[in-house]
Amino acid sequence: MGKSIPQYLRHLDIRKSVVSLATGAGAIYLLYKVIRDGIKCQPPLCSNSPVCIARLAIERERHGRDSGELRRLLNSLECKHDEYAKSMILHSITRCVYLLEAEASSCTTDDIMLVGSMLDDKDNSVKIQALNSLKAFSGIRKFRLKIQEHTIKVLELISTIWDTELHVAGLRLLNNLPLPDYVHPQLRRVMPALMEILQSDHILAQVQAIRLLSYLAQKNDLLYDILNCQVHPNFLNLFQSTQPGSLLFEVLVFAERLSEGRNASHYRAVKWHYNEQSLHEALFGDESRLADRLLALVIHPEEDVQIQACKVIVSLQCPPDLGVRPSCQPSHSYFKSGE
Repeated sequence: MGKSIPQYLRHLDIRKSVVSLATGAGAIYLLYKVIRDGIKCQPPLCSNSPVCIARLAIERERHGRDSGELRRLLNSLECKHDEYAKSMILHSITRCVYLLEAEASSCTTDDIMLVGSMLDDKDNSVKIQALNSLKAFSGIRKFRLKIQEHTIKVLELISTIWDTELHVAGLRLLNNLPLPDYVHPQLRRVMPALMEILQSDHILAQVQAIRLLSYLAQKNDLLYDILNCQVHPNFLNLFQSTQPGSLLFEVLVFAERLSEGRNASHYRAVKWHYNEQSLHEALFGDESRLADRLLALVIHPEEDVQIQACKVIVSLQCPPDLGVRPSCQPSHSYFKSGE
């Protein structure tokens, strides 16, 4: 039992004297029977394999038993492994956290720190799997404050390593956490990197970056940093109707929040200066063609994109606290009063 097909064939060679006695169809049948039996013999599950551990744990959870496999994986992570093994263990931890709720909730903050320490690994695949594991743990309320302690490290990773999978994993984690005020200085430093990710060609990373930027746009002390961030000359291509609907919707939400923020009375009370290649000039400057993009999106096939485009158009009208004063000038000639 448990022998591979080559082992069986070698076994056949040892017994070739027996096979030689059979002729014609009998020999073929004998060979077929041995090979068939070899295929049916499956080796026993290796209990040390992270994948096998996760499968066993899920099966036991279905039967209402605490498998203890998540604890076993975390203990295994403390041992010395190569990069591939660490990645596999972290991947299995992530699966167990999502699928074994009771066992995940019984973990400790020391476990979170252990997983977080993997962010310092030299291998990007280990970093990515550690980010995914922290994202899984962030769904458990009691761990969020401890995971927040890794925020600055995560921001450092996504701003210094150009790896799409790492960007997605890191941004998904940040978007699942409330970001404390003490990380705002670091957020200012990584703003150009976030804007570069937004203007890349990787939809998943773009969507995660724009969600984070939309959240940050609601922070009064970060709004100017976002608006003055330098963007590519073709930034408005993000508003083209050919973009995926999921990305278009998020970009429009971002534009609405920026428009509302810059129209707030406390923001307009300061005379801000923007560089010529800034996001502010691309969206709200005198030479901006944002209006053309928005009008085209009003007839977009996806209803949520249509609605959000209309919301941006409305937000570009007079600031809320000015009502319909004649002195209120819209951002673009397309949106003149009465048009």
